[in-house]
Amino acid sequence: MDIVRDTALKVVYNVLEKDAYANIALDKQLKRSSFAPLERRFLTELSYGTIRSKNTLQWILNKFVSKKKIHPWIKYILYTGIYQIFFMEKVPESAACNESVELAKKYGNKGSVKFVNGVLRNVVRKKEDIKFPDIKTDPIKAISLKYYHPEWMVDRWFKKFGVEDTIKLCQYNNTPSFLILRTNTLKTSRNKLREELLAEGIDTKESAYIPESLVVTSMAEGLSKSKAFNEGKFLIQDEASQLVARIVAPEKKSFIIDGCAAPGGKTTHMAALVEDDATIKAFDIHPHKIKLIKENCQKLGITCVDAKVKDATTLGELYQNKADFLLLDVPCTGMGVLKRPDARWKKKEKDITKISKLQREIIENAATCVKKGGVLVYSTCSINDEENIEVIQSFLSKNPSFKLESILPYLPESILKDDRDKQNAQKGYIQLLPQIHNCDGFFISRMRKI
Repeated sequence: MDIVRDTALKVVYNVLEKDAYANIALDKQLKRSSFAPLERRFLTELSYGTIRSKNTLQWILNKFVSKKKIHPWIKYILYTGIYQIFFMEKVPESAACNESVELAKKYGNKGSVKFVNGVLRNVVRKKEDIKFPDIKTDPIKAISLKYYHPEWMVDRWFKKFGVEDTIKLCQYNNTPSFLILRTNTLKTSRNKLREELLAEGIDTKESAYIPESLVVTSMAEGLSKSKAFNEGKFLIQDEASQLVARIVAPEKKSFIIDGCAAPGGKTTHMAALVEDDATIKAFDIHPHKIKLIKENCQKLGITCVDAKVKDATTLGELYQNKADFLLLDVPCTGMGVLKRPDARWKKKEKDITKISKLQREIIENAATCVKKGGVLVYSTCSINDEENIEVIQSFLSKNPSFKLESILPYLPESILKDDRDKQNAQKGYIQLLPQIHNCDGFFISRMRKI
């Protein structure tokens, strides 16, 4: 039995059956065994690819299996087998079948061994006969199956963006993540960091959006082994996320509240922008996440942040009319950050209404912290209007003392892709879309209390 395929199967089982996070499940398995680089790549492709395309694999399986219930281990053996047959060109079809049968011997019985063998050999024989839905007659199902996204998600995007942009968005989500580094300007400069990383075998290029940001183009080993990383000279953080603190534009000596701060990327970015010379109160509802913020601050050499457990909806009770700057990077559906192969399958359409209700509660209650003349920045890593502009419009209708103000002074010209971006930024907000801006999907708005 192939240990690499067996390990990939365990990752798939833990994610799809036990609701584990794909990156954590894979990392755990990698730490338990000493795989060669080629084996690691095969393992990652097979496990992540199977998880990402699970709807398509089930659709194919349904063409060959009439029985409704299949034991989970056997079902995922079939998934990984079908994935190899359809999507891993360098894998011989015979190997995909034979190794799946060996796995069935470990996780099933004689009947299931025969079942797996019969199904996969049938798949191989009739592979070319399978006809996927036509995009002209059934665009939602066609895009869903070809680009591995839930139908409800594709349907929303199709209605909002049309066919072409929906496909581009799905394609973006299916590509590997960029590794983006934010230079810790309290310890070094971007140019110095780039030189130091190059000496460590990590090649980078400058971000087009953020002046302290670097994009990793190649590296010999993982970032965790980097001396610069362990010395706190940079943090991994997407460009869209980095843009949030720049739109807050905090000032030295000011009183700043980060209401939903974990894990601390935006908090520590604000601290760096004020050169560790401000009072920053960072809050999160989860104690273990507060620990993360404190660890990040310590590693980066930040002393101006005070991190504590607190529900953002109760902040007004403590700090009414006190904050010069309030950042609310609120909990959201995360539908702007779907590159992780399991992320899209953990979302439910009904969650949008539930989470937007919480977002409205947070901004309504926490906004009372802002003093007259103070700034409120609201952000999410979502591309749903219900979580973004609709929350802001609702808030402003009830709170006439707050007004949107232009964020054009805080945005690089390169991120404004069309007239709509410029107009929205002039009004006081921007909706970053992965398929257009080539970064995480984020909504960021800036308001001032008058």
